[in-house]
Amino acid sequence: MLSDRQKMVLKAIVEEYVRTNEPVGSKTLVKIRGLNVSSATIRNDMALLEQRGLIEKTHSSSGRIPSEAGYRYYVQLILSEKEKTALSFPLIDHIFNKHMISREEAIKESMSLVAELTNYATIVLGAQSHNSRIKKIQLVALDERRAVILIVTKDGYVESKKIYVPEEFNIRDVEKVVLLLNGILEDCLMTEIDKTIKAHLTDEKIRGYITYYDDLVSTFVRVFTEMVQDKFYLSGQSNILNFPEFQDVNKVKEFLNAVESQDILKVVETSADGITVRIGQENTVQALKDCTVITVPYELDNGKRGAIAVLGPTRMAYHKIIPLLEYIAENIKKVV
Repeated sequence: MLSDRQKMVLKAIVEEYVRTNEPVGSKTLVKIRGLNVSSATIRNDMALLEQRGLIEKTHSSSGRIPSEAGYRYYVQLILSEKEKTALSFPLIDHIFNKHMISREEAIKESMSLVAELTNYATIVLGAQSHNSRIKKIQLVALDERRAVILIVTKDGYVESKKIYVPEEFNIRDVEKVVLLLNGILEDCLMTEIDKTIKAHLTDEKIRGYITYYDDLVSTFVRVFTEMVQDKFYLSGQSNILNFPEFQDVNKVKEFLNAVESQDILKVVETSADGITVRIGQENTVQALKDCTVITVPYELDNGKRGAIAVLGPTRMAYHKIIPLLEYIAENIKKVV
């Protein structure tokens, strides 16, 4: 357990390192307003923070930088203190108060502004029917090789996607699989299609059938995943390449590949009830191991959910980004 002073020292180290990208020493901390302690006391506190794994040495300096655990502790401090202050963001208010602006336009414009002001990348996952349950799956054959698959939910939401029948199958095979999946997926949450199909593999009869049509079922699972995947909007991705953490050519290639393949969407959390902060190694995508992704989900009156996120280096201005995203998410709910 850290003392209040040690928490202040950790906060000061994080915020100074975020600001300067330079390791922070005790002499620098002594000059920071609010600490009001001697250099010796700060050195002792830094030694304890280092022992706890919250800060670490660098090879090129006697100063210290925050570790991923230090950033995590810092974020927890911010989240515990955020209720103490009511913030406003006039530039965001201006966007959401525009006459006749649509919700989608307001979200895109506000997140583009965030990317411009912070020099981080921003991601918008558009609201989809995450809480909707499937009523039926329907196939509309266009010809022997093409068809349209429809998912109709119990609240009237309809999603459609054109599919191409693999050469080794015909349209009758596809109809049989759709009939089977209709029985398995009735009343299933849109977001749990893949999990539900896998759960039914314990049934020997269904397992044998699905195994026989393994490639075709896999095609359907991929199609369903694409259908329920949120429409997304990405802004400021080139900003990431300006940070020192991405001066390595291989890291740049990895990041650009993750953008192109949409793998970066895998780290944006839409199922959580509140803010999610993934720091460094907590990100499941290799290209983002030096990044932080802050996600704030939002839910509309009709049960549809979406999310807004900021992606940047672990050396991120958390204390500015977190309240800004939460403010935008609150405004999203107010737009009709």
